[in-house]
Formats: sequence, C-alpha cells, structure tokens
Amino acid sequence: MVFQTLKVFDNSIDAYILKSRLENDGIACFIFDEHVITQDPLLNYAVGGIKLKVYAEDYEKAKAVLKEIHETPYLNEAEQIIECPECHGTEITSGFRSMKGLWGIISIFVSFFFLIFPIYANPVYKCNTCGAEFKTK
Repeated sequence: MVFQTLKVFDNSIDAYILKSRLENDGIACFIFDEHVITQDPLLNYAVGGIKLKVYAEDYEKAKAVLKEIHETPYLNEAEQIIECPECHGTEITSGFRSMKGLWGIISIFVSFFFLIFPIYANPVYKCNTCGAEFKTK
C-alpha cells in the first residue's frame, strides 16, 4: 500500500478536523509525525510538519474534497460572505497569525533573545488574492 501526503500541518487539531471530514466522505487517511511534534514543537521544521496521508488510489478524490473546502467562502454571524476590504475577493485564509504592528515586533525580539516561540501572534483573516490582513467587524 502506497501513501501520498495530502497536506502538512503545524498542529494536530487542524489535521484531525480534515481527517474527520475525509473519513466522513469514505476516504481512509492517516496522520504521521503527530507525536514527535506534539512532544517537541521545535522539531516541526526538522520533521516536516504533521502529515495527513491517504492511499494513492484515493488521492484525487481527497484533493477534490480539499479543493471544495478551500473554495467554500467564510461566512460571518449574519450568514454573509466575508470579503477582503481591499480587493473584495473571497479567497481568504482564516486564523492567519500576523506579526505586524508594535507588539509583533516586540514579540520577535523577545522570542529571538530567549530562543522561544513568539509570545504574541494576532489571529486575522488573510486574503489569498492580494495578501491583505484584516479583521471582521
């Protein structure tokens, strides 16, 4: 049995969310390197992240499900599509960790000085079309 990597994650929660969606669609999938990265997150780059793998024969079906997920626009509380305020595009990434601003710069210096992960990251939406970062109202 040959596996193909469908997607790589930096945390196991996102990997398990996608895994449950794929299994709901009848696609068998497996998570690799989860325990190594959970025990020591600094090994994330060395190991290559948490990998979600599927059987080679299910790869195209899994990619179609992944494409459907990415093309579904985000909705706000009023069930309206969230658009980028710059280009009005709907291809948006949710939960992007932004380091812009004064606190982001301070966090970078503190993290570098103490050799730790950044202590501050502002979760925002990021437009995949124009690269703008924004929060909803």
